[in-house]
Amino acid sequence: MPDILKILCVLSGLPESIIAAACARSGQRVLHVDSRNYYGGNWASFSFSGLLSWIKENQQKTDIDECEDWRKLILENEEVISLSKKDKTIQYVEDFCFGDQDSAEDVEEAGALPKLPVFGASGAEGAAQASEKECPPAEGAFLGAEEAGGAESASATEGNDTELTSENDSSQNTALDESSLELGKTEAAPSEISAQEPKKVTYCQIVREGRRFNIDLVSKLLYSRGPLIDLLIKSNVSRYAEFKNATRILAFRDGKVEQVPCSRADVFNSRQLTMVEKRMLMKFLTFCLDYEQHPDEYQGSFLSTRKLTSSLQHFILHSIAMVSETDCSTLKGLQATKKFLQCLGRYGNTPFLFPLYGQGEIPQCFCRLCAVFGGIYCLRHPVQCLVVDKESGRCKAVVDHFGQRISANYFIVEDSYLSESVCTNVCYRQISRAVLITDQSVLNTDSEQQVSILMMPPVDVGKPAVCVIELCSSTMTCMKDTYLVHLTCPSTKTAREDLEPVVQKLFNLNTEKETENEELEKPRVLWAVYFNMRDSSGIDRNSYVGLPSNVYVCSGPDPALGNDCAVKQAETIFQEMFPTEEFCPPPPNPEDIIYDEDEIAPEETGFSNSPETKPESSSEESSSGGTTAVKKEDNEK
Repeated sequence: MPDILKILCVLSGLPESIIAAACARSGQRVLHVDSRNYYGGNWASFSFSGLLSWIKENQQKTDIDECEDWRKLILENEEVISLSKKDKTIQYVEDFCFGDQDSAEDVEEAGALPKLPVFGASGAEGAAQASEKECPPAEGAFLGAEEAGGAESASATEGNDTELTSENDSSQNTALDESSLELGKTEAAPSEISAQEPKKVTYCQIVREGRRFNIDLVSKLLYSRGPLIDLLIKSNVSRYAEFKNATRILAFRDGKVEQVPCSRADVFNSRQLTMVEKRMLMKFLTFCLDYEQHPDEYQGSFLSTRKLTSSLQHFILHSIAMVSETDCSTLKGLQATKKFLQCLGRYGNTPFLFPLYGQGEIPQCFCRLCAVFGGIYCLRHPVQCLVVDKESGRCKAVVDHFGQRISANYFIVEDSYLSESVCTNVCYRQISRAVLITDQSVLNTDSEQQVSILMMPPVDVGKPAVCVIELCSSTMTCMKDTYLVHLTCPSTKTAREDLEPVVQKLFNLNTEKETENEELEKPRVLWAVYFNMRDSSGIDRNSYVGLPSNVYVCSGPDPALGNDCAVKQAETIFQEMFPTEEFCPPPPNPEDIIYDEDEIAPEETGFSNSPETKPESSSEESSSGGTTAVKKEDNEK
């Protein structure tokens, strides 16, 4: 451990990882500890076997024996704030298999590491988690910046079969009346096997190919113009990840799933809308781009005053603004619509990007940046308590599970680590989550490789809208011939009670033998898990009892589609600690770095304090694979 620490972060979620990277980049000494054996906390991604272990751990939740030896380290002028030993952020975990589960008992995961001898078991616990993911070569959209008429492509090599799906994006940048809205149009190449019946996937195959799955605990997309994208580009963290453009936005209307036209070209080519509706829609979207200039026109029930048809109102509410009609004001709806329109055309014909290998890659990317600039990481390293000086009221150190005192100037703690005595006045909300593995898409088209987002309207009065994100195998989150479906909404009951009605509308939950004729058209669910996750976002710092001024609390994931809350929270905390420092400044140009011969580290060393990184494909592989390298324009900095 370093002698002088400036920052100590407890847990490696997205806000903590961003703060750690920003502090390390500004020259601070950073130590990042996490009691778990994987990065990301509730932002993590798991292989299928890793997720099964996580489910088992959260269903059983055994008590942890507490050692009292560390109390001898506390001086008379000090007091302690005990930290929670159990993770209480996950509740009501229920998993279901809709195939023959018994036949998979003796099936081993392909590519899994051999079991270590007993003496090494404790150090390698959980080694099958996402850090050991298999990494077939993949190409996606590189973030570094903006290219008018973005393109997206991906290739996936799975087993001995190579599947190459390329989608050629042709851009049409046209002016939307007087606006400067740029819109792109994507045309997917037809698939040769689209006419064939979906291949039957068994539970044995899912277990065997479990390392092909990267299943997120929290499901989010990245707005192509938003705080996280800007931060990834500015800090050059984008070089650690690849992204795929969300290819389509869907709507559920009259019991059917249909694709929503996004761009200007898509609107006028759509057969879902009449010519009158097309003109009404374009006029409305043009107004939304500069609604601030006309405050008198959006008072009261705004959509009804615009004389929009019911189908247009449905598309605007649930597929463009992506808000609920019951709990959203007119102003928020207009803001959401404008944000959607401004994000169109930057990297593709939809406003959203998805990171290859899952959302859990984003916290790890910032962890790598922190490690590059000297940050130290310790997993499987629980912290017992905070040590507070009675006179100054500031936190001086923490005591870890080894009984070692670690001193620092500032402490970053995730909300889940705080004890009940500190959180007495805190009122938490919950998020309902479901993850499904299905055998086909909710809307089959010529192209199998689709990343889709669907906002399901409330199924009942008082129920929230449900966000559905469907991922294909080219996102490196599931095996070939399967789809990974995430469902998210604010909780009203348990996750299964909130989300199962939506699942029943979209999917077939019966086993293959029990399937009825009317259910044959729906995608079949092969496996599913439901769970509730704590939503600690938006909690005022004053709600925590007895928290020292130099201890900062980060929240867990929120139910929003984007990551704006985490990025803003990280920047706010960083500026409170270091008001004169720049938040995640651009990295230095390698050509401008002057090395001192005495300070050059030997290259022969085989040790690294950075998170495990995946092999990166060479530039030749990237160019041959049709990768889109997006370069930042000079006028966007």
